[in-house]
Amino acid sequence: MTIQQLLKTAPVTTLLLVSFIGLFIMQVLTGVDANNPSTEALLKWGANALPFTMGDDPWRLVSSAFLHIGLMHLLFNGFAMYFFGQIAEPMFGSAKFLALFLLAAIGGNLLNSYVTWQSILDGTGQPGLSAGASGGIMGIGAALLIAALFKISVNGLVLNLKSLILIMGINLVYGFAVPGIDNAGHIGGAVTGLVIALAIGIVHRQRTAAVIQTGAFEQSRYQDNIQSTIQNNEQTSYIEQPTMSNINLDNNAHFDDTRVNLPINMNDNRADIIEQKTAAKPALMWQLLPWLVMLLISIGFVWWWQDIHHQILQVLNAVE
Repeated sequence: MTIQQLLKTAPVTTLLLVSFIGLFIMQVLTGVDANNPSTEALLKWGANALPFTMGDDPWRLVSSAFLHIGLMHLLFNGFAMYFFGQIAEPMFGSAKFLALFLLAAIGGNLLNSYVTWQSILDGTGQPGLSAGASGGIMGIGAALLIAALFKISVNGLVLNLKSLILIMGINLVYGFAVPGIDNAGHIGGAVTGLVIALAIGIVHRQRTAAVIQTGAFEQSRYQDNIQSTIQNNEQTSYIEQPTMSNINLDNNAHFDDTRVNLPINMNDNRADIIEQKTAAKPALMWQLLPWLVMLLISIGFVWWWQDIHHQILQVLNAVE
């Protein structure tokens, strides 16, 4: 797929990729090491760090998803975003795709902060920092997994469930096998993506059921009309059927070729339209479900951030 095709079919994916690359170029131009950026530089550019994110900088929950720790990190996440995005965005729609990515990234960063805070309370860990689009990408991958489970197609193609399970499994295992990988961010993003995709999958199933119901109704009505027409034709009789003896054949005789038009009952047509709309109505109502789920997730994330924030303030006040 060329850049022009990607821009046409997946504009949000293109925008995200441009944002990743543009932010990285800006860092390098300001003197940040392209392969091994310092902690100070990462904090300056919006990395997720518990004392800051759970303090006065909650915006780091989002900004860290666009920041990458070195060129290889950027290339790996950029390829994953390209691979998943060109499939997921046309499938879910650009608006849902963007909301899915952002919420999955926030969910991953929140879980990372929660795990870090719990390890500090247990005395087994210390504050660190994280950055990268991995949480959001894992959320997209998990959403595609659910899409394959619900047999949601894009451009007539259905995703291979086994292949997606293998890809997601490799990423999770790699995260646990290699030190320094934000496993909590990956898991938090994947869980968020699963929940959102379940809502999208339910909508797809309801829409499919509505379409099948409407199609079955239309087919049944069409068959009934044909059968009724046939019966009417069979029962039609002519009161005065002309015979050859009654016809005066001369040079001035005229024959009128009149066509019989079947009557149309307008009331029946209106009833058909109303009933068809009623059959398709559940699908339209169910379309609000993914947005409602994402709203509830957003509210839950706000509550979660406030809970960790208050816990940190209580500990700091107790120490002072």
